[in-house]
Amino acid sequence: MNKKHTWSKNEKVFLGLLIPILILFFCFNTLPLIKGFYYGLTNFRGYGNYDFVGLRNFIEVFQDSRVGKSYLFTFKYAIVMTIAVNVISLILALGLNSKIRGKNALRGIYFVPNILGGLVVGYIFSFIFTYILPAIGEAAGISFLSNSILGSTTWAWVAIVIVGAWQGIAMNTIIYISGLQTVPEDVYEAGMLDGSTGWRKFKDITLPLIMPFITINLVLCMKNAMMVFDQIMALTKGGPSQSTESISYLIYNNGMSGGQFGFQSANAFIFFIVIVAISIFQTTILGKKEEQL
Repeated sequence: MNKKHTWSKNEKVFLGLLIPILILFFCFNTLPLIKGFYYGLTNFRGYGNYDFVGLRNFIEVFQDSRVGKSYLFTFKYAIVMTIAVNVISLILALGLNSKIRGKNALRGIYFVPNILGGLVVGYIFSFIFTYILPAIGEAAGISFLSNSILGSTTWAWVAIVIVGAWQGIAMNTIIYISGLQTVPEDVYEAGMLDGSTGWRKFKDITLPLIMPFITINLVLCMKNAMMVFDQIMALTKGGPSQSTESISYLIYNNGMSGGQFGFQSANAFIFFIVIVAISIFQTTILGKKEEQL
């Protein structure tokens, strides 16, 4: 005869903590995703009545040139942003993890940008790019700086990368510092006996041991860069001539005020799948790289 399972105190505490989290996750993550897919099957404009149109919106997403242009910009921004942020973050982490004076104070100072809101930072840099840098350019006779970079269809995206990187570097640096501190000092001492110093020390010892942290940073940075919105909202609003219009901004702008709620819901659902697919691809490839190292 099977005995009835009696919940232990630890199991009850675990369920008491888990169930509210699952409810919140469903309400604020899963449910909006389901509703987004539902609205993607309709011609809903954000108000009034609507009809089901089947997969028409999902098909038209792949045929819309503006959506395609936004995806190209988003991918370009995300790739450049991921490379720039991780290279600079790793260099900063190596410096802040070394034996230098005042490194605790420096760690606090460089983390300040991450505390500030994205829109706040964006508006500050918008003022810098629009007024301060052109004034400096005119005074110094530098023609490239004389006009605001935000008004250039060629270079406006660089300004968004600068602002995004300035704010995003802090968190990645923290993760890299955590990884560097997990490397045992005796491993470095053994490496020095084998002649591993400088670049060779970093390549043969440090890099393989912090590879899991590199994986985390690359995946998170790519995901966050793909979802860029605040910086674009504050700096360019997708301009000039839609040259800096990301997928997130397009979904917000046309979905909320452009009467394309159903169409952009379909776009958002596809975008979600794209981000998940890229994250899985990164994790798989980098996981194999970890095993090789």
